[in-house]
Amino acid sequence: MMQKQTAGRDQLGEFAPTFAELNDDVLFGQVWSREDKLPARDRSLITCSALMAQGLFPQLESHMRIARTNGVTKDEMVELITHLAFYAGWPKAWSAFDLAQKVFGED
Repeated sequence: MMQKQTAGRDQLGEFAPTFAELNDDVLFGQVWSREDKLPARDRSLITCSALMAQGLFPQLESHMRIARTNGVTKDEMVELITHLAFYAGWPKAWSAFDLAQKVFGED
């Protein structure tokens, strides 16, 4: 089960309170919590794929941590990055591997 997210409020609560509320309550509170439709583990794999494909590496690192919490293994993340290298780009894969080593090498 997804833990309650407060990143929006923690980082933008005073500056952009509506955005923070949408992030925490709608995206993570309503969408991510629909585990009867799609498990959080699968949502993590999809989200990491989308972020890598777009080259959004600060967000990718955060979502790799969430993915790890949601049960995604190092081997699965390595396979995800390897697979996407051919679709999203080789340089993006190199950058994603740097993050994955940092996140999944903490074991």
